[in-house]
Amino acid sequence: MKTVALLGNPNVGKSVLFYHLTGNYVTVSNYPGTTVEISRGLANLYGKTLMIYDTPGMYSLSPVTEEEAVTRRLLMENPPDVVVHVVDAKNLPRMLPLTLELMDCGFPVILVLNMMDEAEKLGVRIHVAELATRLGIPVLEAAFVEGRGTQMLKRKISQMVTTGKKVTPPVQGVSAAVQRLGQSLKENYSLPKTMIARFLLEEDREITSLVRKREGRSVVEHISGQQDDSLQYHFAMQRHQQAEQILSGIFTMGTDSSRGWLDRFTLNPLGGFLVTAMILYVGLYLLVGRFGAGTLVDLLEGTLLGQMIIPQLVRWVEAFLPWPAVQELLAGEFGVLTLGFRYAFGIILPIVGTFFFVFAVLEDTGYLPRLAYWVDQYMAKLGLNGRAVIPLTLGLGCGTMAVLVTRTLESARERFIATFLLALAIPCSAQLGLILALLSAEPVFLLIWVCVVGAVFLFAGQILHAVLPGYRPPFFMELPPLRFPSLNAIFQKTLARMRWYFLEIIPVFLVVSLVLFTLGQLGQLDRLAALLAPLLGRMGLPDDLSLVFLYGFFRRDYGAAGLFDLYRGGFLDGAQLLVAAVVLTLFFPCLAQLGVMIRERGIGISMLILLLVSILAFGTGLLLSTVLGLATF
Repeated sequence: MKTVALLGNPNVGKSVLFYHLTGNYVTVSNYPGTTVEISRGLANLYGKTLMIYDTPGMYSLSPVTEEEAVTRRLLMENPPDVVVHVVDAKNLPRMLPLTLELMDCGFPVILVLNMMDEAEKLGVRIHVAELATRLGIPVLEAAFVEGRGTQMLKRKISQMVTTGKKVTPPVQGVSAAVQRLGQSLKENYSLPKTMIARFLLEEDREITSLVRKREGRSVVEHISGQQDDSLQYHFAMQRHQQAEQILSGIFTMGTDSSRGWLDRFTLNPLGGFLVTAMILYVGLYLLVGRFGAGTLVDLLEGTLLGQMIIPQLVRWVEAFLPWPAVQELLAGEFGVLTLGFRYAFGIILPIVGTFFFVFAVLEDTGYLPRLAYWVDQYMAKLGLNGRAVIPLTLGLGCGTMAVLVTRTLESARERFIATFLLALAIPCSAQLGLILALLSAEPVFLLIWVCVVGAVFLFAGQILHAVLPGYRPPFFMELPPLRFPSLNAIFQKTLARMRWYFLEIIPVFLVVSLVLFTLGQLGQLDRLAALLAPLLGRMGLPDDLSLVFLYGFFRRDYGAAGLFDLYRGGFLDGAQLLVAAVVLTLFFPCLAQLGVMIRERGIGISMLILLLVSILAFGTGLLLSTVLGLATF
């Protein structure tokens, strides 16, 4: 099957194009040997079925991040029949060097000037036909959010897949010396030998290892011996000079009005605080907490499932499945239908859905990079830089996904700190939504919960920053322009993420229901709960909460749903609810998150994190219950 790779910097519209081509935002799998996600999907273009790859953002074929390394590995190991390089038309001079690199590698390239609507508003002028002539490749205008340029691109991809046209760069990107070094390579590679030699001169570890295996150590040492510290800078400058020459006379920069008053306001310390506070209030408290965990949960779990669907399912189970064990498994206290199905679709679905909607809005408006810029100065106190705000924010949706995203952080020290904080004090969307809904009736308790969890978060981060060796890397992040998001794109992303989430958690909910049922039948559930009961009793909490904490270990949202049930059943007063909410928030990460932690950080470090988290969680609970007069000693 013919393949097409979508490449480009972050935030240039690759995912929107992927949706236009395939009808899906994500059919995601990790690239072999990594946790970096590659989206792929099938597209039918003029009778041809093609595999489309949506790659992580990259700035150059000389990788700095793992995402860039994975994208280059995909190009080398599975060379696509067509490479669609998507660029932000406003920033063409900065992005064209990657186009030249792709051409140097011999890939059939289509250059797509996306966001032309924004460029035109800013007065940017591009002579597209002349640019295509100078480059010798197809160059198309587009504004994918509006659907502009999509059909033309589909036709061009179909034509290039049919002809299989290869390209030769009009301006040679390598010097004669590099060409001679490339000729010393005897084996065949998926990239031109001059590019392999260039990567060797840049001391690229992956390419060095590849060439050493194929050519031997002496060839690597011969080429690497020509290296000096200025070569990588020289290659980069050479590509930018080429880009300037190609764009000379055909690219006119407009007036820079992109940094409008709202943009400047979000980057201002006071403005950034006010915008963040508004987002937390409207996005998390009102939408996720009150609407998702309140209104929608009442509708789905309380009315639709609780009064209509589940009672009918239970009657069918009792009527058509006369075996007591099967009835207990499906419709008992820990039944697949009465517990698993109700929690998954009645409680978790509306909360996760509203969070993913809010996250998609923040993502598509371009606000998340500004949030990273604004919090960078505060993250410094925790040993992190602004980039860490992305996995920490994503942790408010799903901690398992967030631990995977910590791979984007530069140092092992940062990855450990971020993983620890995610395990300790970042509730997932379902847990957060339910706790906000439960505590919103008592605003003082809600404020105390926020302050206590926030204080533990800051305390843990500062201690880790003080005791862990190493340094905080500098922070660089591209700021895309603020945009009014497309509602269609937001809903597509929300639905795609919800589909992924439920494909992941439905098996978990079934397994959890089966495990709880089995433990209950064997009498082991009460024994496990009894281990926690004395500690919870010291905090003035009822024994029934022990099961809630066991639920929370299987899934955090499962535990929060159990807390929701206990409070509605009248088993907790306000002070007990506050203490339980704090301890449950700080309690162990769920089993899925723990599994990813072990894979990412190793079992030793993960067990250390669990030990420290449990000490902080129960220590904080004892301290808070003492202050509230609940503790018993």
